[in-house]
Amino acid sequence: MVISLYVDDLIITGSNEGMIKKFKDNLSKTFEMTDLGKLKYFLGFEITYTEGGVFLSQRKYAQQLLEKFGMENCKSVNTPLMPNEKRQDDGAELTNPRLYRSMVGGLLYLAATRPDLAFVASYLSKSLAQPKEQNLQDAKRVLRYIQGTIDYGLNFQKTNQTELIGFSDSDWAGCKEDMRSTTGMCFTLGSGMFTWQTQKQDIIGQSTAEAKYMALSSATNHAVWLKRLLGEMKVDTDKGVPIYCDNTSAITIGRNLVQHWRTKHIQIRYHIVREAEREGVINLRYCSGEGQIADILTKPLGTK
Repeated sequence: MVISLYVDDLIITGSNEGMIKKFKDNLSKTFEMTDLGKLKYFLGFEITYTEGGVFLSQRKYAQQLLEKFGMENCKSVNTPLMPNEKRQDDGAELTNPRLYRSMVGGLLYLAATRPDLAFVASYLSKSLAQPKEQNLQDAKRVLRYIQGTIDYGLNFQKTNQTELIGFSDSDWAGCKEDMRSTTGMCFTLGSGMFTWQTQKQDIIGQSTAEAKYMALSSATNHAVWLKRLLGEMKVDTDKGVPIYCDNTSAITIGRNLVQHWRTKHIQIRYHIVREAEREGVINLRYCSGEGQIADILTKPLGTK
């Protein structure tokens, strides 16, 4: 058996060279190994090493995606989707839905290093069963956006700061079909966003505060899991995870242990936020809408 492995230094500063060498030595005693050195390209992912850290992108894959659909010379646009666009009719159904499905599949894979594409890829996926003409035009617009942002990716900098920080956001009744909201959350560790999620909520929020509060519960569950994972990796996680939200009412609900009439209808499972805040697992903090980076995971945004 021959196993080819890429093994390199961790981004977080520390004494890692000895640990990696020991790992290689132990593994080579059991398996026949080929050390390929530093990882540069793997399954469409490009890794660029700089003095300050690592830059992760899918530039070549994005270029191939544009060439596949004949849009390598298209005119770029500033946003993936038009914000606040209201549609009464999506047009006729596509005669060749395979083209649309192939586009969306490519966007889903590209979103692995492009959180700015996570929402639009999820949004376009809703129409895979019966795509219409307007859905295809939306997908082509996203490709035009990629043309102008083909060099985008994730930049991880070396740092001594290893604090886990979360951002939680939600729109309200963004889906006009079922009037449900979309949860968006992401976490950083030292530098760079390393995990994010965009997902439609499973119940209808009756106010903006309620929708934001349900998004906070999802972020809280994720924060608890990340704390346990980091604890197993010997990373200090004693401090409460700061989770930033741009809605003071949702934060107040999360901190207020007294049930009042405004929150009686909220399902009990969402009140994990209160327990986690009380026990110091998380620390709810307010941020302005301009500083809420999870906003890109909940709705189409303008250039501002």
